[in-house]
Amino acid sequence: MLLATGPGFTLDAVTCVDDHRGWSPAEVNPRYRVVLVRRGMFRRKADGRSAVADPAMAYLAAPGEEEHFAHPAGGDVCTSLSLSPHLWRMLSGEDARTTRSTVYVDARLDLAHRRVLAAARGGDTDFAVAESLLPLIGAALAQAADCPPEAAESRPGATTGRPGAATGRPGPAASRTSAALVGAAREAITAGHPAAGGLLSLAEFLEVSPYRLSRAFTRELGISLTHYRNRVRVGRALDRLENGEPSLAALAAELGFADQAHLTRTIRRHVGHTPTALRRLLAPR
Repeated sequence: MLLATGPGFTLDAVTCVDDHRGWSPAEVNPRYRVVLVRRGMFRRKADGRSAVADPAMAYLAAPGEEEHFAHPAGGDVCTSLSLSPHLWRMLSGEDARTTRSTVYVDARLDLAHRRVLAAARGGDTDFAVAESLLPLIGAALAQAADCPPEAAESRPGATTGRPGAATGRPGPAASRTSAALVGAAREAITAGHPAAGGLLSLAEFLEVSPYRLSRAFTRELGISLTHYRNRVRVGRALDRLENGEPSLAALAAELGFADQAHLTRTIRRHVGHTPTALRRLLAPR
């Protein structure tokens, strides 16, 4: 079942209800994948080696790997995060190498997994889901890679997958402080720049890693990038409601919310009132 899809990534819930003790036919996937088991267990074989996947042991899969699966117990449920090669390089760095495919799921990685699922239920794929993926991928790579993603920021070409700055972009990322980086991101969000439609595209526009951009907001403003972007959208929604906007569905679509329910949840979280109540509060007296 598809949970969320964004630029370069897909998040799926995969359920097996049958008992398949034998190995499945070979499967080959063109993307990188991080697979975490939510319930049950199954076996995976790749490169001639087999391993058990269960809630305490996840695995990473590389493009082109020939995989076989066996489900001796049946009834297992897992989360599969697929990443394009370009996005994988952006998040892990050009020269990151995994030393093993199995990843121990410690409490930090377990929490990151649960937060991704919660974000997917919220419907904000471009920011909330994308930002929630960073701790999950970072925790997985910290165990499985020679160089965790935090170190990738200091390597040339590890932030966006391509060197050099394009016309209209801010100055060189390496020379910008966190405050300057946050300022450039805020300008892009306020101006409605096309790249500001998602965390990953915004990071690429600013030529920094998504990790650095996300951390910069928390460090400088004390809030997440997702929260800041939603605050800007809520402000615009309040302007429209104050001016008598008649359609919440149209307002949600124009401001980039998944639907009217997503708009309502976000406004209530920030303001403490629903859009309908705000209409009454903001009406001329």
